[in-house]
Amino acid sequence: MKNFRNFLLDKRIAPKWAIFTLDIVISCVALSYAYCLRFNFDFTLIQSVDILKNITVVIVINSTLFYLFSTYKGIIRFSGLEEATRSVVAIFYSFFVMLVINVMIAVSGLQQITPISVLFIYFFVTSFLIYGYRIAVKYLYEVGVKQKDSIHVVIYGAQMNGTVLKRTIEQTSNNDYQVVAFIDHDENVVGKTIDGIKVHPFSEAKNVFKEWNIKTLFFAKTDFELEEKNEVVDFCLAHGIKVMNIPPMKDWIQGHLNINQLREVNIEELLGRNPINLHNQHVIDHLRDKRILITGAAGSIGSELARQIGAVYPALLIVCDQTESGLYQLEYDLQQQFKLGTALKVFLGDVKDEFSMNNLFATFQPQVVFHAAAYKHVPMMENHPSEAIRNNVLGTKVLADLSEIYGVERFLFVSTDKAINPTNVMGASKRIAEIYCQSLQYRESSPVWDKGIIQMIGKPKRTKFITTRFGNVLGSNGSVIPRFKEQIANGGPVTITHPDIIRYFMTIPEACSLVLEAITIGEGGEIFLFDMGEPVKILDLAKKMIQLSGLVPGRDIELRFTGLRPGEKLFEELLNKEEEVIPTHNKKILIAKVIEYSFETISNSIDHLISIASKNNDEDVVKQMKRIIPEFISNNSIYESIDTQRTLSSSLGS
Repeated sequence: MKNFRNFLLDKRIAPKWAIFTLDIVISCVALSYAYCLRFNFDFTLIQSVDILKNITVVIVINSTLFYLFSTYKGIIRFSGLEEATRSVVAIFYSFFVMLVINVMIAVSGLQQITPISVLFIYFFVTSFLIYGYRIAVKYLYEVGVKQKDSIHVVIYGAQMNGTVLKRTIEQTSNNDYQVVAFIDHDENVVGKTIDGIKVHPFSEAKNVFKEWNIKTLFFAKTDFELEEKNEVVDFCLAHGIKVMNIPPMKDWIQGHLNINQLREVNIEELLGRNPINLHNQHVIDHLRDKRILITGAAGSIGSELARQIGAVYPALLIVCDQTESGLYQLEYDLQQQFKLGTALKVFLGDVKDEFSMNNLFATFQPQVVFHAAAYKHVPMMENHPSEAIRNNVLGTKVLADLSEIYGVERFLFVSTDKAINPTNVMGASKRIAEIYCQSLQYRESSPVWDKGIIQMIGKPKRTKFITTRFGNVLGSNGSVIPRFKEQIANGGPVTITHPDIIRYFMTIPEACSLVLEAITIGEGGEIFLFDMGEPVKILDLAKKMIQLSGLVPGRDIELRFTGLRPGEKLFEELLNKEEEVIPTHNKKILIAKVIEYSFETISNSIDHLISIASKNNDEDVVKQMKRIIPEFISNNSIYESIDTQRTLSSSLGS
């Protein structure tokens, strides 16, 4: 029995000449059998010379047809219906040619080479034998595979992709996997079979997993509702089952799925949400003929903005950043993908350098500005408040002022949810920048109009200043998910600041879609908020990422709590306690109704703040920030003492 199993699983493949010869021999045997059957095995009635003559004709005709139809090229153990059918078609043509020859001979008054009845018997017998032995070899091979110690797997999704995936696994996985069941939510396919394998409803998944001792589930569907995919993944992880993905069909190699393309499910696929239905034609019409500037273009948000805007083919796309390598790579990617040519301009510069930025505006005359350049790392900025002010506040002020001077139509400032009731320097710096942009919008006249450049270009139209606030974006530089992936790959530990910390997440394309929607509907002065969905507990996120890697949290990978970092809080807020929201045409997009500040007052305060920052006096910088935004209360920071002193002074004053 063991030798028979080894024979079935022998990886050597029969040479093409052997298959070709076997098919010819079967044809000859079938013709001889047809003669015997036709004459009731009465050999006295069978003239051997006629059989030999007909066998010669069969050899010549079939050799030609088998060659033309390439019936000998398939690997029989992996052959499917298409290859077997091709062999039968070749036999049919052989039968048809011999039939035509016989009819022509009969019409000519000559004796037939082969009786018509023999030809019909020959066709059916040959077809049965050639088709049958291919199916038999395939079946015996699969029997041998099932005797092998392979891993039992389930495929989720019983549509076309599921069928293709099953065959790919069987043919190219080196027999490591054996598909034993399909699972699907679709009632139209439940209860049916595919290649003899039953399709079960998801409600029976637990019984299927237990019966077959399932170790892996393959997703064959790619058009998932996120709730459905999360339900399946959570169920699998709870039962210690590894989950793998099939790539979209467009990514298959030359239209064929390769076993090496199967990959583990990424956490990003489970955190993303159903896309927001944005008015894309609105965006295209608004941006196509514009000169557009993006600052911080080498960053996560900036680079995705550049790609989405590049797809619109604007009149001019200017990408600006102070990161040389990132900017170079972005330029290469945009030119490769969109072939923008001279419509793409790259500017290497620092947003807080007024001379450099003035040169940029004078050279390219942008009509729309997306200001995404900023320092965003909370603990880093907590240790460098002066630098946070120079980059996040001064940089925004420089660009906003120049936008007014040069008549920019719309200026969009990319802010953060950390600007709401800030507990850290980074969030507070972004809130101050928000306030400055809004105060520019609501002032009665602009002081920058008095500058000498107005004499050259004339008094411009009022710029519309728009702000968008974002939560955490998946896959951004320095975000928690890439760090967790690295820690898991290194064997742990996975470090979490606090067991109760929660965050909101969105995808980078989703965030940029909001920006593009905001630039088209904003009338100036708005702060656009985003429906962030449900918050995610970071501890649960870490555990799920470990499980998706096929490991067990706490056993294979240690979970270590390190304590909140300077300036960090347990949860991010979507609104200041004094703010209200106004709905828009899109239920996923809201406008925050915020406190309005006098431009003169806020401008003087910010100028003073920037002056202090230029001297690198961090404590005085933070004190001035807290004067500008009283709701800025430091958390887990060395600057908590300033709040204590302020509270004490207030109490004594009362």
